[in-house]
Amino acid sequence: MALWDSAQQRTRSPYSHPRLAELIFALDGRLRRRQAVFEYTRNPSCVFRIDVTRAPRWLALDDGTRVRPGQRIVRLHFWNEQIPPVPRSGPTIRWARQMQQAMASSLRDLARYLASRPDLADVTVIWADAPSGTTTQSEQLGRIMSRFGFETIAESEPLTIGQRLRRFGENILISLIVLVQNANVLRIDTLNRVRVPVYLSRRTLEKKFGAVEGSSLRT
Repeated sequence: MALWDSAQQRTRSPYSHPRLAELIFALDGRLRRRQAVFEYTRNPSCVFRIDVTRAPRWLALDDGTRVRPGQRIVRLHFWNEQIPPVPRSGPTIRWARQMQQAMASSLRDLARYLASRPDLADVTVIWADAPSGTTTQSEQLGRIMSRFGFETIAESEPLTIGQRLRRFGENILISLIVLVQNANVLRIDTLNRVRVPVYLSRRTLEKKFGAVEGSSLRT
C-alpha cells in the first residue's frame, strides 16, 4: 500500500511534508513501543505520554521526597502530535498560554491516572528530560517548569560516549519532527540541544493538580 493513496489525502494532511511525516511518525511509534511509552488519557489537549522506568541516580527533592537508584519513577514524553502548532511568526503570548493550559490539563490527568493505578503506588517522582538549546534557554525552561512544581536537578556525572551518541540521535529525530510539524521554528542549533532534567514529586503533583483523598505513597 502506498504511503498516501491519493492526492486528496495529501491535501487534507496537516503537515507540509506528508510523506516524510508518515515515515517519521512511524519511526517515532516504533521507538515508543520499544520503550513501552503509552498514552494515559484520551484528552485531545494532553501533551504528554509516559513510561514507567527506573531512577538512574539518587534524588532528593525539596519536599523531602527521596529516590534511590533503580526505584520506579514515571517519565514524561511529549505527545508531539498534540502539541499546539507554533505560529509562522514564532511563539506568541497566546501560544504560550495555550501550551501552559495544555500542560496543566495534562498534569491533572496524570494525577488522576496515577490515583487509579494501585500498582503504581510506589512511584513518588515524575521525571522529564526537557530538550533545550543554549544555557540561557535551559535556565528559562527550568523557570517555566518550576511554575508547575518541577525542580531542576543537574546531572551529577558527565555523559558517556554512548549516551552522547544516543542523545544526538534523539536530536535528529526531534529536528525531523519539528520540520514536518513546525518547519518555521526549526533552528540550526536543534541538533545540539541539551537536556534539562526536571523532577516533580508526586506529593506536589497531587497538591497542585488534584490531591487524591486516601492516596498512599511508599517512600
